[in-house]
Amino acid sequence: MRTITLASLAASLVLAACTDASTGVVGTPSLSEAGGTAQVRVMSQNLYVGADVDAVIAALMSPDPNDDMQELSNAIQTLVKTDFPARAGAIADEIALKRPHVVGVNELSEIHINLEAVGGPVLDLVFLPILQAQLAARGLHYEVAATIKNIDATPVPGIQLVDYDAILVNTDLASVDVTYAQNFTYNLGVIAPGVELKRGFVEVGATIEGTTYWFVATHPEPDLGGYDLSGLRAAQIHELTVVLGDSNPAFVMGDLNDRPGSPEYQVLQAAGFHDVWQELRPDEPGYTAGNGFTADNLADLSNASRAFTQRIDYVWARGVGHPVGGLQGRITLFGAVPADRVQGAYGLIWPSDHAGIVAQLNTPVAAGLR
Repeated sequence: MRTITLASLAASLVLAACTDASTGVVGTPSLSEAGGTAQVRVMSQNLYVGADVDAVIAALMSPDPNDDMQELSNAIQTLVKTDFPARAGAIADEIALKRPHVVGVNELSEIHINLEAVGGPVLDLVFLPILQAQLAARGLHYEVAATIKNIDATPVPGIQLVDYDAILVNTDLASVDVTYAQNFTYNLGVIAPGVELKRGFVEVGATIEGTTYWFVATHPEPDLGGYDLSGLRAAQIHELTVVLGDSNPAFVMGDLNDRPGSPEYQVLQAAGFHDVWQELRPDEPGYTAGNGFTADNLADLSNASRAFTQRIDYVWARGVGHPVGGLQGRITLFGAVPADRVQGAYGLIWPSDHAGIVAQLNTPVAAGLR
């Protein structure tokens, strides 16, 4: 049974400009001026845990026990270099610029390391309060409406990683009415001693200028250890669409770990969702990630340029298109050009290993939504 949480917060709407100076993209002029429409802004951002977790998991899953500590050691060193507080500041700057009503985040991590007994480091890094402090420092009021735990891993004594998805809502611009979180029925589960992968999704119903919208953030299971898990991802996304039902207008966002045309992509299309990037910028690839970590996409984020090769991060929309003109608005990437880099403890770094997505849609409030 779904658990409902009610809240009442003040709502107002600030209209954004239609030209994105950072990318040179000119969006569709706001239809709000013509009446009968509202603007909804959403952002999806994989925060990046800060190290190559897949390499650690692969080592733990392999029959060779000798590679475990080496990969763990590499990950700890990389974690220091990727300087999450600095990266959180860059992400907060983008949020301050675009003022999304809702932000969906993946890899909202907690990392606890205490290897003092063996002469190693002690580190406690919790992403949420760091990100909240950066937002507050900019005068922004984003509250965590819902979270879901995806990973709880203690691969060796003294090291713990907990991973969440979350939805943050701008409480100056929207009121939160309903929150819900659920782990998927189908998951990999325990893949190594102390390591459980149990993905899920979060859902929030929020009112913006008198209309209730439904927002979902998720991060289905990536391929792992050379195994194609596209069927699992499709099953996970199917479950999400079943739970969401016919709730409209609705958005689904996140690092979906699959390309356009994949089985999960088709599941979302069958549920009536529209790939916002494909509809608004069909002639541009919109790549958001590389295919693993390479010399052009380093795990420590220090590469000078991006070499993204795939689009696996999305904003999907249903029930927000104009009945005649379809989706109206703009969609841009953040963290895809060198100007988006930030000064970290050891030099310039990218805000994440994924580009973020910001979509601003002009949504008719009358009947006949697409």
